Amino acid sequence: MLFAACLVSAAAVAQTTVDPVIMTVNGVDVPRSEFEYSYNKNNSDGVIDKKSVEEYVDLFINYKLKVFAALDAKYDTLSSFKAEFAQYRDQQLLPAMVTDEDMEREAHRIYNETVDRIGPDGLIQTAHILLRVPQQGSEEELAAAKVRIDSVYNALKKGADFSELATKVSQDPGSARQGGLLPFVQRGQLVKEFEDAAFALKDSGQISPIVQSPFGYHIIQLRGRKMLEPYEFHHESILKFIEQRGLRENIAEQKVDSIVKNGNGKTKEQVMNEVADDMSAKDDEMKYLIKEYHDGLLLYEISNQLVWDKAAKDEAGLAQYFKQNKKKYAWDKPRYKGMAYHVKEQADVKAVADCVKKLPFDQWAEKLRQTFNADSVIRIRVEKGIFKEGDNALVDSIVFKKDTTVSHLKDYPINAVYGKVLKKGPEDYTDVRGLVVADYQEMLEQQWVAELRRKYSFSVNKDVLQTVNKH
Repeated sequence: MLFAACLVSAAAVAQTTVDPVIMTVNGVDVPRSEFEYSYNKNNSDGVIDKKSVEEYVDLFINYKLKVFAALDAKYDTLSSFKAEFAQYRDQQLLPAMVTDEDMEREAHRIYNETVDRIGPDGLIQTAHILLRVPQQGSEEELAAAKVRIDSVYNALKKGADFSELATKVSQDPGSARQGGLLPFVQRGQLVKEFEDAAFALKDSGQISPIVQSPFGYHIIQLRGRKMLEPYEFHHESILKFIEQRGLRENIAEQKVDSIVKNGNGKTKEQVMNEVADDMSAKDDEMKYLIKEYHDGLLLYEISNQLVWDKAAKDEAGLAQYFKQNKKKYAWDKPRYKGMAYHVKEQADVKAVADCVKKLPFDQWAEKLRQTFNADSVIRIRVEKGIFKEGDNALVDSIVFKKDTTVSHLKDYPINAVYGKVLKKGPEDYTDVRGLVVADYQEMLEQQWVAELRRKYSFSVNKDVLQTVNKH
């Protein structure tokens, strides 16, 4: 008993030493291996804004806090979350379920099916000379092509070299460059007329009579006949074929279906959960990848609700934030808030301006479309926006008084602008909406993180932190 107890104690010490706790968040220990997985993945050589281990600690803690907040809010119980997580997880698990033995079994199956499909006639390689005839060709076209192919056939009968003639006269450019040579084929891969004549040839070098197919007139020469090589000869190419066609996942799906069928009532979800647990216990990379999918989806859902989507839709909040931080969005040079437009008739210059002058800026485009371009006749062309110098030649010329060449649009000879110059900065948050939304999101994010840091406990083992990627 003492000996066994010593073994258990030693094993426990060894396990703690191998993967010590680097931090505790909300009462849950985080092993060093999990932190290293996240740090190394997010600070690889291709990452521009690489962080030191110390810099990454706060980011990782914030990530963990958000995940705990999502769990407390029960995002992980939503059916939409469960379905999406299962899909991502299983995309990783299914290929990993396939063993070398499974691959060999599938490769043998494909090989044996190919042998059966080829049948006793085996594979043949031919060369051909083709003179094309349109399928709906006239009698004159058919007759002319027949005369030419007869001439070629007679030349071959008198000893002309098949490859040289194919290169010179065949109208199948792909094979003509190879002296008429075609790849090895089995029955069922060629049009019937060609196939029947080709497989009727017995000896290498033998030439068929003239054959007419939907493509035109052919003369066929047998170059070789063989049975499929042994399995070992095609082994690597079959394995490559399985990978390229995504058949590994099909093999895994079949394995899962078999387990479900013989699993005493287990559902596919239960089977995949067991597979995930088993693989995670054996492979830290897989364990943390699955956890990354799980926690990442939770983080996305809660961040979208509390920060991203909330900020984008909170018009009152955006307006208030802009009002309080207006100096932040000041411009170094004036902008022109309006439109540059092009019309066919002089009367439309005023009509366009009158159409929008009492409307909010964001409603201009739809009103102009309904008024001037609602039917198939496009009366005006408009570029609407907030322009700085250099953005638009017409605005530069008329508004900013720059010596700029303005190109006239075809069929729209009259140019005009309508709007106003904003000298110091935007007059409304919608003028710089993208910037304001991004900054408002950042503010909400900071407030949320501060709240989470007050709500949940966390601590870092600095001694273990010093050993990251150094053990």
